[in-house]
Amino acid sequence: MTKILVIHGPNLQLLGRREPSIYGRATLPQINRELTRLARKLKVALTFLQSNHEGELVEAIGRSGKVYRGILINPAAYTHTSVAIRDALEAVGLPVVEVHLSNIYAREAFRHTSVIAPVARGQISGFGTESYTLGLTALVGLLKKSR
Repeated sequence: MTKILVIHGPNLQLLGRREPSIYGRATLPQINRELTRLARKLKVALTFLQSNHEGELVEAIGRSGKVYRGILINPAAYTHTSVAIRDALEAVGLPVVEVHLSNIYAREAFRHTSVIAPVARGQISGFGTESYTLGLTALVGLLKKSR
C-alpha cells in the first residue's frame, strides 16, 4: 500500500483553540481523522507527525525516502523561515504538497513568501480543513500518474 507522511508544523497542536477566526474550530485530531477516512477511500496509508521542533521535522523528512512515496506538509510558521525544512524536502526527492488552513497571501506581508513552495509540486491554502483533503487528493493523483 502506498504510504504518505503527513507533517503538521509548529503550534498546530493548538488548533481549535488558537485564533479560530483564522484557523477554524477543527482540532488536529479531527483533521487527522478526516484525512484517515479519505486515505481509506484513496487506498493509501498515512503516518502523522506534529512537532514544534524544526530539527525533528528535518530528521523525519530525511528518513522519509526509505518508507514513504510522498509528503503532505503544513509547515505552519516554518513556511516562511525554514531553509532547513526546504532543503530536506528537496534532498529527499519525494513529491510534496504544501497546505495551509488560511490564505497566507491574504495575511500579513511576512507570510506571503513560502520558502517551501519552490520544492513542492503544489500548494493549497485558504480552504480551512479542506486544504488538507484537497492536498491529499492531489498528492495521491500525482503518485498514481508517476507509477
